[in-house]
Amino acid sequence: MRLATLGLAWAGLSLVAVCYGLARFAYGLFVPVFRAEFGLDAAATGAIAASSYVSYCLAIVVATVLTPRLGGRALAVLAGCAATTGTLLIAVAPNAAVLTAGVIVAGSSTGVASPPLAHAVAHAVAAPVRNRTQTVVNAGTGVGVAVAGPIALLTYGHWRAGWFVFAVVCAAVTGWVARAVPAARSGGGPASPLPRPLLPAGSGRLVAAAALTGVASAATWTFGRDLLVTVGGMGQRPATLAWVLLGALGVLGAVAGDLAGRLGIGGAWLLTTSVLAAATGLLAAVPGEPVVAGVAAGAFGAAYIALTGLLLIWGTRVYPRTPAAGVGVAFLVLALGQAAGASLVGAAAEAVGLRPAFAAAALVAVLGAALRPRRW
Repeated sequence: MRLATLGLAWAGLSLVAVCYGLARFAYGLFVPVFRAEFGLDAAATGAIAASSYVSYCLAIVVATVLTPRLGGRALAVLAGCAATTGTLLIAVAPNAAVLTAGVIVAGSSTGVASPPLAHAVAHAVAAPVRNRTQTVVNAGTGVGVAVAGPIALLTYGHWRAGWFVFAVVCAAVTGWVARAVPAARSGGGPASPLPRPLLPAGSGRLVAAAALTGVASAATWTFGRDLLVTVGGMGQRPATLAWVLLGALGVLGAVAGDLAGRLGIGGAWLLTTSVLAAATGLLAAVPGEPVVAGVAAGAFGAAYIALTGLLLIWGTRVYPRTPAAGVGVAFLVLALGQAAGASLVGAAAEAVGLRPAFAAAALVAVLGAALRPRRW
C-alpha cells in the first residue's frame, strides 16, 4: 500500500473517529448525567438524539451535492470544524436548549464527513485495496467510541471537562485532515448535483435495508448505557467499560470488506445483521450482568461497524459513477431510521419500559437481515 494511501486511510479513520465516536455517539455515553443535569425524561432524551440524526440527514445531502464540486479535502475539513464546534457547545451548555444545539451541530459533522472521504478513497486509492481502505476508514467509529469511554470514566463527575477534551481532539484531527486528504474533484466538466438515475437498479433494497438497520441500532446507541445503569442496576464503571468494549470490538468491523470478498455482500449482510439482532436482544434480556453486557456490547459494536462498512460498499456499487452519492443515499437513510428509532424507543421506554423497547429493536434487526443485497 502506497504511503499516500496509508496517510489518507489513517486521517480518514481519525476523522470518522472524532465525528462519529466523539461528536455523535458519545451523547449516549453521557445520557444518565445529562438526564440528571438538565432534568430530561426518556422521551426528551430520545428527541435530542433524534435531532442529531436529523441534522446528519440534512448535512449528508449537502455534502453529497458539494463533494464533487469542492473536492474531498474542503468538505472533510468542514466536518472536523462542525465536530469541534458542536462538542464545545455541549461542554459549555447552561441548559437543555444549548445542549440540543450542540448535539445538532456535532451530529451534522458525521453527515459532512462520509461522502468526501468515500469520494477521496474512490478517486485516490488503487482498485485492489479500495474496498479494504473504505472499510478501514469506516471503522473509525469504533476507535472513537473506545476513546470516548475512558475519557468519560475519568471525567464523569466533571462531564464538561470531558467534552472540552473531545473538542481539543476534534480540532487536532481537523488540522491533520487538511494536510492528508486529497483535494481532488470529479473530472469531466461540472458535476451534476444529483446522480442519474436518482434511484438505479438495486437502490430499493439498499434503502430498505439501511432504514431497518438505523431503527434497530438506535436503541443501543441512544439508550444502551442508560439501560445498563437504570434498569440493570449496574455501576458507572462497568457500564462505561461495556461501552469501551462496544467501541474496541467495533474496530473489527474493518474486516467488512474482506468478509464481503469471502461471503459476498449478501452473506456478510445476513451474518452481521443477525449478530446485531442477537446482541440487542441479549442486552434486553440480561442488562444487569457485567460480563454478558460486555459481550453483547462488543458484539453489537463489531456488527454495527461491519454493517455500515457493507452499506458503504453496497452504495458505491449501486452508484458506481457517483460513489459519494451512493454513500450519501445509504447513510442518509440509515440516519433517518436512527432518528425514527431514537424517538420510538424513547416513547416506548416511557410507555412499557426500556427492556421491551430493546426487544422490539432486535426484531427490527431480524427483518433487516432478510433484505440482503442481490448479486451483481
